[in-house]
Amino acid sequence: MRGALLLVFLLSIALPAPAAPPCREPAVDAPIPDIAFSEVARGFEHPVHITHAGDGSGHLFVVEQAGRIRVIDRGEVLPDPFLDIHDRVDSGGEKGLLSVAFHPRFRENGFFYVNYTANRNGLHTVVSRFRVAEGKRVDPADETVLLRIDQPYSNHNGGQIAFGPDGYLYIGMGDGGAANDPHNHAQNPASLLGKMLRIDVDKTDPGLAYSIPMDNPFVGRPGYRAEIWALGLRNPWRFSFDAGSGRLWAADVGQNQVEEIDIIRRGGNYGWRIMEGDICTPGVDDDCRKDGLEPPLHTYRHPAGFSITGGHVYRGKNIAGLCGTYVFGDYVTKRLWGLRTDGRRVRAHRELGKGRFAVSSFGIDEAGELYIADHASGTIWRVVTAR
Repeated sequence: MRGALLLVFLLSIALPAPAAPPCREPAVDAPIPDIAFSEVARGFEHPVHITHAGDGSGHLFVVEQAGRIRVIDRGEVLPDPFLDIHDRVDSGGEKGLLSVAFHPRFRENGFFYVNYTANRNGLHTVVSRFRVAEGKRVDPADETVLLRIDQPYSNHNGGQIAFGPDGYLYIGMGDGGAANDPHNHAQNPASLLGKMLRIDVDKTDPGLAYSIPMDNPFVGRPGYRAEIWALGLRNPWRFSFDAGSGRLWAADVGQNQVEEIDIIRRGGNYGWRIMEGDICTPGVDDDCRKDGLEPPLHTYRHPAGFSITGGHVYRGKNIAGLCGTYVFGDYVTKRLWGLRTDGRRVRAHRELGKGRFAVSSFGIDEAGELYIADHASGTIWRVVTAR
């Protein structure tokens, strides 16, 4: 798929404290342990996202790129899709139904949200809401579209949505595609492309199907879209919140030389298209100014990998010594790594696997255990203790 410290902003925002981590963290520079993999289920058509609903059901929800969401119940794939909207999804390459996020009060209101690409009167990203009604059925026709964002090209769609510990919906948007962000969307404050967005789905503002949180960093600033939480992203295909620290981790897919991991902070500028990872973008500005740009937490160079897939900080209980480790991978070279950070720099890092999975996404269950989606084989794997 070519394609933060979630800052407790003491001056103008007070996020709820994250839940206490369920596992015990080793020293930040302690060795990262070996891991192994256990097959959970197979037969999925190009899976691109795994998550849970936080409703106590124990279900895993697997997003298929073509436009369906399937359910794994105690290791069995339920025969009927949870949602089927393939009739409105434009799928292929980096396009498709790309993620699902369940409302923090899903058990009460039945609301869940999806991000997909459609091509009616031009290609665009759609973020919309569905609802589980009585009888636990979802009517695909009962769709409330929150946001449509035009896509100038067919790649770099981003695609991840997730609720943060503050209860707001975060939306990762790529720069709109092509090489070198030719329209400079990522640095354009009037564009929603190349950004991390943050919206309130529980309220509406005039003319919008959602509300703008008043502590978003650019509210009231002329020339800036108020939905923007951070900017300067190329293609944040996968991001996640650490249940222990609240940090927002994003893996931004590189162009020709560098893949990067960022901890997304409120109002931060992550450099694209000025910089690709930690270098000035070749062919754009070989002697760029880095003032005001957030440096990546971690990078790796091609050919070690060509398309980073962001993962999760492990907070499960079943793998001793992995607690607090961010596990991520590369879609092309099929390599997996883990790293730990003190919030400023990487303190431990190692390779955890190579050559096995075309990893399109990582996911966690309600207990914080970690899963991998193999896009090529259509198999879901659980990360387990090495024997």
